[in-house]
Amino acid sequence: MIIIGIDPSLLNTGWGIISSEGSRLVYIASGTIKTKNNQNIQYRLEDIHDRLSEIILQYKPNSAAMEESFVNKNPSSSLKLAHARGAIMLTMAKLKLDLTEYAPTLVKKTVVGVGRAEKSQIEAMVRILLPRSTPDSEHAADALAVCICHSRYAKEK
Repeated sequence: MIIIGIDPSLLNTGWGIISSEGSRLVYIASGTIKTKNNQNIQYRLEDIHDRLSEIILQYKPNSAAMEESFVNKNPSSSLKLAHARGAIMLTMAKLKLDLTEYAPTLVKKTVVGVGRAEKSQIEAMVRILLPRSTPDSEHAADALAVCICHSRYAKEK
């Protein structure tokens, strides 16, 4: 199974791709889709959609997973995140790729062993579990953690 994992954000959407065969995980690629803060939101969403489409067409994953969002104390931030998630979901639907969502605490518990792990702990464990991985940001590391989580739980569904 080739998995794309996504850490959604309007500013920095992390993505990661791994191969999962049984308990064997192999790093394929990862990165961050960055949008410009001064750009209108519809063009930022278009950038996320276009870049994610290119990544999916290039690596041809057959399974997708994304971190669930939580309601932020700042309503504006929550709404922006919801827009980004909508663009990601639409991209998956248009490319006929089923999407599974995981709670951030489950992703952390699966990868680190603790549901309240710090970003640095997640990145360290991702580098251990995927030794050839080279995430360019904490967002890409989080996306790879989502891949690892999905590789474990997708088999149980």
